[in-house]
Amino acid sequence: MINVSAQPRRVELGDHYQISNLIFHEANIHRHLDWRSPLEWIGAPNYWALEEYGHITAALACPEDPPRAAWIRLFGHQPHLSPREAWTTIWGMAHETIRAADPQTRVASIVTKRWFQNLLLSSGFELRQNIVLLQLTLDRFSPFSAPQDFRIRPMRDDDLPAIVHIDLEAFGWFWHNTADALQRARSVAVSATVAENDSGVIGYQISTGNPFGAHLARLTVKPAAQGYGVGGALVNDLIQRIGASRVSVNTQEDNAASLALYRKIGFIRTGECFPVLIYP
Repeated sequence: MINVSAQPRRVELGDHYQISNLIFHEANIHRHLDWRSPLEWIGAPNYWALEEYGHITAALACPEDPPRAAWIRLFGHQPHLSPREAWTTIWGMAHETIRAADPQTRVASIVTKRWFQNLLLSSGFELRQNIVLLQLTLDRFSPFSAPQDFRIRPMRDDDLPAIVHIDLEAFGWFWHNTADALQRARSVAVSATVAENDSGVIGYQISTGNPFGAHLARLTVKPAAQGYGVGGALVNDLIQRIGASRVSVNTQEDNAASLALYRKIGFIRTGECFPVLIYP
């Protein structure tokens, strides 16, 4: 039970140690699928802690990146608190503060744990869509022949402005990756390549490594260049470059174009599904 004198407050840089302990030593933790750890967001707006007798017993982080899209990147609490009382106390302050700053900001979460999904639904969050996981093994891989009018090469620093623009064009403001997110993604990638033609960059992919192979973390093609084999060629090049025996990818369940492309290459759905919940 929460102490009656406990109050939520903003997380400060000096809270790093206590937030770290909360994340790594408590089972009741939701973490966003992110390029940055929750600790790296300390100091950003929309980061709150619940403090009891000088100790942080719960935390909620939903910084905006991109602007007006406040993804819940961390929620966790100590076991003496129930999820509902911890959430209700800290979410009350968070919601009020975010709404006062900009009523257009949307708070959202990609949910990986059922207890957190139930908590959000009971607080007025709504199911917007589902993220599905697909997987490809080499025995199912159908190679793509890249058209001759574009080429694939490693991503460079000076590609970033074009990549940010393409990502925004393809995904819209709510789902797009900012320059900072893409730069961080590239820094931890096992493969980052672009497709370009005479007009410039028309698509890119960024993939991370894992013990089973690789994860296609982002595949984006400029809308005007879609339907010409650019995405398939980027995936084909990825597999040849890194020699992964297994590649996974996430996409929205209602993204028919992406699902058709992945099926054509040989990806199949694993059955795993992550709901996307948004506060209206």
